[in-house]
Amino acid sequence: MKTYFATEKDVVSNWYIVDAKNKVLGRLASQVAAVLRGKNKPIYTPHVDCGDHVVVINCQKLVLTGNKLEDKSYTYYTGHIGGRKEIKYKKIMAEKPEFALYEAVKGMLPKNRLGRQMIKKLRVYKDDKHNHQAQKPVELKLGE
Repeated sequence: MKTYFATEKDVVSNWYIVDAKNKVLGRLASQVAAVLRGKNKPIYTPHVDCGDHVVVINCQKLVLTGNKLEDKSYTYYTGHIGGRKEIKYKKIMAEKPEFALYEAVKGMLPKNRLGRQMIKKLRVYKDDKHNHQAQKPVELKLGE
C-alpha cells in the first residue's frame, strides 16, 4: 500500500462561518487553526495547504477564562532599544477583539511560508456583519 500525498490540484477549499459568541478564545483559536491547516480532512498532508477558508463573526462576545482578562497581556517590540510594549487583554477585547483572535490563531500555525499562506484564509469580524455572502459559507459548529 502506498502513502497518499495530496497535491495542490487535489485540494478543494470550502468556506465556513464560525460564530464566536460565548466561546473561549484559546479553544476556538486552536480549532480554527486546525481547519485552516486542513487537519479536519482525510487528505491532510503537512507540506500542502489543504485548509479551508474560515469567517469568524461576533468576536466581541469571546470569553477569556479565569483572570486572563486582567492578567494576560500582548507583548510586542518596536525595534528600538527599550521598545518593548505591553497591552492588557482587557483593553484589546474592548477596542479590537478581532485582533486577539487573529493573533491567537496566527501563533498556532506554522512559522513559514505555508503558515503565511494559511493565515490569509482567515477573516475575523467584530459583529455578525461580513461581506462573504457570495461565497456561501457553511456554518461550522466548533467546541461543542
